[in-house]
Amino acid sequence: MSSYWAGSLRARATTAGCQTGRVLRAVATPLALLRACHPEPTVAVTAMITALAVTAGRDARGVLFVAAAVLAGQLSIGWLNDALDAGRDTAVGRSDKPVAAGAVTVRTVGVAAAVAAVVCVPLSFASGALAGVVHLVAVGAGWAYDLGVKATRWSVLPYLVCFGLLPVFVLLGIPGAPVPWWLPTAGALLGAGAHFANVLPDLDDDAATGVRGLPHRFGAAGSRAAAGLLLLAATVVLGVAAPLPTVLAWSVPLVAALVLAAGFRAGRRPGSRAPFRAVLVTAALAVLLLLVASS
Repeated sequence: MSSYWAGSLRARATTAGCQTGRVLRAVATPLALLRACHPEPTVAVTAMITALAVTAGRDARGVLFVAAAVLAGQLSIGWLNDALDAGRDTAVGRSDKPVAAGAVTVRTVGVAAAVAAVVCVPLSFASGALAGVVHLVAVGAGWAYDLGVKATRWSVLPYLVCFGLLPVFVLLGIPGAPVPWWLPTAGALLGAGAHFANVLPDLDDDAATGVRGLPHRFGAAGSRAAAGLLLLAATVVLGVAAPLPTVLAWSVPLVAALVLAAGFRAGRRPGSRAPFRAVLVTAALAVLLLLVASS
């Protein structure tokens, strides 16, 4: 009798273990996909453009469609990037990358990118035909970057196009709303600055696998300077041309310049991350002006 109960308990434990394993596997794949989509820039870009839709006057339905379209587009770009970079990430031991770490397959990430891209199409056209085309061109620029432009001297071009068109996409969804020149200009400068800042942590790994975009040709110091100057230029364009309160129009660009000067001065110390932090603060100031100017 005791052997019967022992066997029964072992069988139940085995069944419970199998069920737990299935649950863990079911949860692990979505979590790995979430990590593979480049969550930080995906969330940041989606939040910024959604906030722009709110301040620009899109109604609740329009704001939701903008948020969903931009999220789908950014997910597709992020997943495509990780699917295409899987070999390079594995070669340099990027354990922080889910595909390289074996947490999810290249095929799964590639399918996710394709599904997100397909979903992005009707969501984009929900804001109107022209707005939809503009947004899909912006997403196409992101795909072009992933598909090879990132490794050329033209690597900044997709960022200029994508970030320049995203604010236009928002305004084209408002019947009769004008699109002032400073809005796509500031967006493009913001995107270009983000490109130089975003690549900084990966310069060495990229160089080891043959990726030589424009930031790689500038080097770390040159890329930090380019990021800062481009983001500062975005604040200046908004300060000079956008309908901002006078105090913001002159004070925010001045604060951005002072932050960059202080950051790069502190960055002379070996290992200092002050320049990178100064670039992030300047980016936040540029986004703040962009949102205020569009309200």
